[in-house]
Amino acid sequence: MYSSFDNKFMTNWVPYQLERFSKSVLCEWFYAGTNRFAEPFFDETIVRCMSHPYNSSPYKATTTLESLIDVSLRSTPIEPTAFIFHISRCGSTLLSQLLAIPERHIMVSEMPLIDSTLRHSYLTPAQKESVLAAVIRLLGRQRSGKESHLFIKLDSWHFGFYDTFRRLYPEVPFILLYREPEAVMVSHQHRRGMHSVPGLIEPELFGLTLQEVRSMTLDEYLANVLESYFRTMLTMVETDHNAHLLRYQQDGSALLNDLLALISVDIQSSEMDRMIQRSQFHSKFPEQRFREERANEIESANRGSLRALYEELNEINRTSKS
Repeated sequence: MYSSFDNKFMTNWVPYQLERFSKSVLCEWFYAGTNRFAEPFFDETIVRCMSHPYNSSPYKATTTLESLIDVSLRSTPIEPTAFIFHISRCGSTLLSQLLAIPERHIMVSEMPLIDSTLRHSYLTPAQKESVLAAVIRLLGRQRSGKESHLFIKLDSWHFGFYDTFRRLYPEVPFILLYREPEAVMVSHQHRRGMHSVPGLIEPELFGLTLQEVRSMTLDEYLANVLESYFRTMLTMVETDHNAHLLRYQQDGSALLNDLLALISVDIQSSEMDRMIQRSQFHSKFPEQRFREERANEIESANRGSLRALYEELNEINRTSKS
């Protein structure tokens, strides 16, 4: 890429994917310029930036993992304000869209490179942690000079890597966003997410084996995935003083207010007005008014246990507020 690693120039470049080359793993970068990460998902930001001439060049901008880490250590980033864990279809995307409105906020939503780093089979555990920390430092750089807060929304299956994030960030608040399991399953019946389709995510992350998964229906599989999420959330709130439950609300501005009660972030009145306006529209399709999806009948052997775990989370959430 650029052997001098000029930090001022490199600030406008963002790492975005790992690629195995011979016996090495290289990191590819894209030029972001001063573009903010404003899309509902980070891969949409990558697509938008790819039209820049630097990114459409036939030559890829790549570095070794050692150089990636070196560039990150030379930067002076903002520390993460909060990590958002979520069970999917629970308001996390809308919440991230609201948090992205203030220009001083860096909001990273489900960055593919974070996921591939955690799940990359060619990296050792030590390499994974070093690369993950480097990527997050680089995401937290001030590119406009106005940024003061960094929020990172993880993929739902990153509950399986909770310990890794806590080792790297012992004092950063973890927000655990959840919702009634029946509503989550109904949403996936309309549009299946990656973790609701067997084979797309390693079943071991959900405490399952391939043999168990083969005999499950789609709804049974998702019910088992949600049960693993709920059980991990219970462990987190019982053992981690900086893990905070946040229950879904249909009113996105109310959900935002609940979040702001958990972390120290000031929102200006003009920003709140824009957030309230944005909260009335679909999280993934900003031009569409939000409407709740209609429920279908759900048959699952886990239905009773899922409801019991959900109610247990609710009780802990209520107690923490009293």
